Amino acid sequence: MTRMFKTVAAAAALATLASGALAQAAFPGDKPITLVVPFSAGGPTDRVARDLAEALRKPLGGGTIVVDNAAGAGGSIGANKVAKAAPDGHTLLVHHIGMASMPTLVRNIPFKVETDFEYLGMINDVPMTLIGRPSLPANNYKELTTWIGQNKGKVNLANAGVGSASHLCGLLFQNAIQVDMTTVPYKGTGPAMTDLIGGQVDLMCDQTTNTTSQIEGKKVRAYAVTTPKRLAPAALKDLPTLQEQGLKDFQVTIWHGLYAPKGTPADIQKKLNDALKVALKDPDFIKKQEGLGAVVVTDRRVEPAEHKKFVAAEIAKWSPIVKAAGVYAD
Repeated sequence: MTRMFKTVAAAAALATLASGALAQAAFPGDKPITLVVPFSAGGPTDRVARDLAEALRKPLGGGTIVVDNAAGAGGSIGANKVAKAAPDGHTLLVHHIGMASMPTLVRNIPFKVETDFEYLGMINDVPMTLIGRPSLPANNYKELTTWIGQNKGKVNLANAGVGSASHLCGLLFQNAIQVDMTTVPYKGTGPAMTDLIGGQVDLMCDQTTNTTSQIEGKKVRAYAVTTPKRLAPAALKDLPTLQEQGLKDFQVTIWHGLYAPKGTPADIQKKLNDALKVALKDPDFIKKQEGLGAVVVTDRRVEPAEHKKFVAAEIAKWSPIVKAAGVYAD
């Protein structure tokens, strides 16, 4: 009887293991995958996430992938939503450089960036552009710096909210030229751009994913890109870099990465990373990103370990800048 019981128990255990293996092999199955974006709809990170969702569908079996915008508190609300989600691979986070600024920027942050997520790989690098209202009386960067010097205390610098890419770039720009400006935070890139075009604010430093079409349509004045070299898109190819215009060692690139909740099974992490690698080689995805001035990641940062190492280095870079600015997102 004991022998029979052991045999039945062993068979049951094998059946359970087989069932679990089949369930994991079927990931994602019929359940939708949600890409959480910690910023408003229509913004640069939202655009990246929606393009990525399309590119991920095929390598993940053609199922449903939706984008969920959960904005607020420097991007920490959406990130926390993923950190606290079931670790089954169906709730993922698409976040930008804010992953590096949140540990310093957000007081009482309810999670730890370096330990509460599984790092799945980098997505892209996005250059920034320094742009101004169309009526600004400066035709180039040299004239702009002269105008800023003549109007100290009066210059308004817009951003898409505390912790946004435009906020971080603005902090670095002020620090580099040693001039304090009146920063005007908005609830998203859309309203910030609207007021810049309308002349209610003077300047903004924002991602090419948001500014390229506005520059091409001559709705804003464009002064520089924040990369070491000039960019390829037609609307940006003649735009000088800040470095070549005298602002030495100024370089800001906004990156995006993909994350899962801590504890997501290793085999599901691998499936997601494999799918990401396929998506990043998708011609349509590459074309969309290039059209926005973004560069799809092809280096070692697409590997989870390298992705995590890179973010740790970025945290070390941005922490002193955010502390010096004395700004916080509650």
